[in-house]
Amino acid sequence: QLHGTTRALLASMIEGVEKGFSKTMKVVGIGYRAALAGNKLTLNVGFSHPVDFTVPSNLTVTCPDANTIVVAGIDKQEVGQFAAEVRATKKPEPYGGKGIRYVDEHVRRKEGKTAAAKK
Repeated sequence: QLHGTTRALLASMIEGVEKGFSKTMKVVGIGYRAALAGNKLTLNVGFSHPVDFTVPSNLTVTCPDANTIVVAGIDKQEVGQFAAEVRATKKPEPYGGKGIRYVDEHVRRKEGKTAAAKK
């Protein structure tokens, strides 16, 4: 019954050790930025205070520039979990498009109230 699940978990473990897993995120918005100092990731995403994350010891987080975050590691679940927690800080919103999004993610944009009033 669990043959497929076990096979997939083992395959992910082998792939993680051979190649590793990574998630790349973009911080989109005026004044939004990410910075890394030691093992602390700091996000300035429009709140009155910066949001800090402590990077787990088995993950590697880099910020090539102020708008890009790269999370890498050998455990697929931990990489995805940490990336999801960072993204949950400020999810991309459909009207302005601001927030933290994955690089390969498409955010569906909506029209605002002014577009409806022009008709």
